[in-house]
Amino acid sequence: MNHRSTAYGSTVREALREPARELRRAIPQVYEGYRQLHDAALAEGALDVKTKELIALAIAVTRECDGCIAAHAHAAVRHGVTLQEAAEAIGVAILMNGGPGTVYGPRAYAAVREFHDGAGLEPAAAVHAAQHA
Repeated sequence: MNHRSTAYGSTVREALREPARELRRAIPQVYEGYRQLHDAALAEGALDVKTKELIALAIAVTRECDGCIAAHAHAAVRHGVTLQEAAEAIGVAILMNGGPGTVYGPRAYAAVREFHDGAGLEPAAAVHAAQHA
């Protein structure tokens, strides 16, 4: 597929990178608690991580959170989400949100497309294996 290239997800991630680092330095205990919650909620269980990331992406659309959309679009792609799976999850978010979903849904899909089409993005399993080798 030849989609028009966008940098929506990367642009949001880059814009938040330094302010997030500064805040993380100011309140490290809060960020550590959040990291633990994040890891526990997204751990493999009855639902696989890809499904959990799709749920998080749909909630990010609902919450109209650009940073969340970028983060969970990226993570969903790393865990093997297809463009169709992302589109259908975003469709449920649009159903549940009406008009605002038709604004943030396309943003989420653009972010998934960007990371899905990105060259060199390693699947999460390969990244995880490399980190623990």
